[in-house]
Amino acid sequence: MSIFAVVIFLFLGSVEGFSTKTHPCTYSKDKECKPALFNALFSTVSFLLGAITSVVSGFLGMKIATYANARTTLEARKGVGKAFITAFRSGAVMGFLLASNGLLVLYIAINLFKMYYGDDWEGLFESITGYGLGGSSMALFGRVGGGIYTKAADVGADLVGKVERNIPEDDPRNPAVIADNVGDNVGDIAGMGSDLFGSYAESSCAALVVASISSFGINHDFTGMCYPLLVSSMGIIVCLITTLFATDFFEIKAVKEIEPSLKKQLIISTALMTVGIALVSWLALPYKFTIFNFGEQKEVTNWGLFLCVSIGLWAGLIIGYVTEYYTSNAYSPVQDVADACRTGAATNVIFGLALGYKSVIIPIFAIALGIYVSFTIAAMYGIAVAALGMLSTIATGLSIDAYGPISDNAGGIAEMAGMSHRIRERTDALDAAGNTTAAIGKGFAIGSAALVSLALFGAFVSRAGVKVVDVLSPKVIIGLIVGAMLPYWFSAMTMKSVGSAALKMVEEVRRQFNTIPGLMEGTGKPDYANCVKISTDASIKQMIPPGALVMLTPLIVGTLFGVQTLSGVLAGALVSGVQVAISASNTGGAWDNAKKYIEAGASEHARSLGPKGSDCHKAAVIGDTIGDPLKDTSGPSLNILIKLMAVESLVFAPFFATHGGILFKLF
Repeated sequence: MSIFAVVIFLFLGSVEGFSTKTHPCTYSKDKECKPALFNALFSTVSFLLGAITSVVSGFLGMKIATYANARTTLEARKGVGKAFITAFRSGAVMGFLLASNGLLVLYIAINLFKMYYGDDWEGLFESITGYGLGGSSMALFGRVGGGIYTKAADVGADLVGKVERNIPEDDPRNPAVIADNVGDNVGDIAGMGSDLFGSYAESSCAALVVASISSFGINHDFTGMCYPLLVSSMGIIVCLITTLFATDFFEIKAVKEIEPSLKKQLIISTALMTVGIALVSWLALPYKFTIFNFGEQKEVTNWGLFLCVSIGLWAGLIIGYVTEYYTSNAYSPVQDVADACRTGAATNVIFGLALGYKSVIIPIFAIALGIYVSFTIAAMYGIAVAALGMLSTIATGLSIDAYGPISDNAGGIAEMAGMSHRIRERTDALDAAGNTTAAIGKGFAIGSAALVSLALFGAFVSRAGVKVVDVLSPKVIIGLIVGAMLPYWFSAMTMKSVGSAALKMVEEVRRQFNTIPGLMEGTGKPDYANCVKISTDASIKQMIPPGALVMLTPLIVGTLFGVQTLSGVLAGALVSGVQVAISASNTGGAWDNAKKYIEAGASEHARSLGPKGSDCHKAAVIGDTIGDPLKDTSGPSLNILIKLMAVESLVFAPFFATHGGILFKLF
């Protein structure tokens, strides 16, 4: 954090050669703007604010989750309904903490910065963009580091425990079991939380930057300016009401009510939010205003913006449901994958990959439609608020998402504490529902990342003064191709890291089974600490190269090749990153649930595939193990790659516009 803060200050300060004199604004040439040196200083401060908020949110989320998991196990003695309420409420604490922290810190920062900037809103909201960069850069390490940590432990525990030694999942005899349970919190709670917080901060920043050079900023209409923040605050109120539906208005009595109740959360929050957005648009916005659109001003009405936000909101719901259809074992796609396990692991893998590629189709159409409509109505601002619409129900989305790891750990605790079979069945039922909802959460995260990235791209192009990005110019084409390659390079790094860390873990677990006397019989005690150390060391060491790839690419491309090539890189990374991310996380989710489908044996078909330990089940476990790094490391980290490069380009845009493209200037 501190190193990067210095980089931001030096790069942005050098735009005007560290002068402390005011200069004419970029867009309103007749006005005087504050000196670039102070812009650099405030950008650095907001970067640190965003980073600290992100870290604190992740930390609190993990703290809550670890308080909640044991309580969920204890509540499961009284029945599945009580356990569900405990797990869901603790997830909700995390969801609301994040949504409200993000909004509060951003609002306070804007008001404090305003004391210095006064009427120079262009500089004010430009320096606020550092907030989004801070949020996302921490998310990168949470996601990548967390993903490597959790999957190294998970793959190691599964391969030796389930496949070689035939002991059940979360068995206390397995040395990697503690690392596995810790990993769920690191990757799914800290990682997911800071990821969505990043998206949220960035889409707000993108909207604010575009608005500051539109009529809101020029006429100093503070209420209109804060429209993105008002949408988010409406979202918090709506999610509060929605949460009551799960815990207070309807009580859950049976296992089969869990999943429908979680899915109802999404629908209720989306429906209520549509009404909420209409209210905000009607009260906060003037009837007509203009929005900056690549050099000219475009006239927009308030109901037009209402449409933009709603389209983002509903596109998010569609993506969530499609993800669920492709990853839940209640539907045919996953059942087909499970059925393919009859003939071994190879067919399972082939079917799973095909499912992942196919699951990209509808989400991409939803995103494309959202982009077209919102851009036609309100240019880049429309896309930014559409992304905010998708993220406006973030509190509910995160509650549903954090619920998964909490109930997963509750099951682990029940197994390790040797509690009765009945309790383990209840926590398993909670966990199975949590798996599907986690996949929905990942779908949301990827969909919103695509929109956010495009909005940031628009803000970057506006800020860097690029009127048009011409695909036929060689500068842009080389950028496009290289940008499209980056997600593959990034995935290669993360997959390899998980693989090599898992290799160490497998060797360590085997060594303990072979050398510690009485470990299989349950009389010897495994050395859990060693396994935790392997995971921790691997994640800290291995997250540096992928992190450096994402953080340095925009800086190098922008400085050496200039704004046009950088636009190409951003567009290429966005286009290929979304596809890779969706297919990776859905493939992994489908393999995981195909394995659970066989284990649960809930239908005639599932029972015909055999009990735990059969050949079919072993093939399913292999698929699940391959899918682990796909769905929890590579897939979800890609959406950070897409967003982070775009937000970083936006923050450094003034520098690239004045000093960028050194190589092309030389020749």
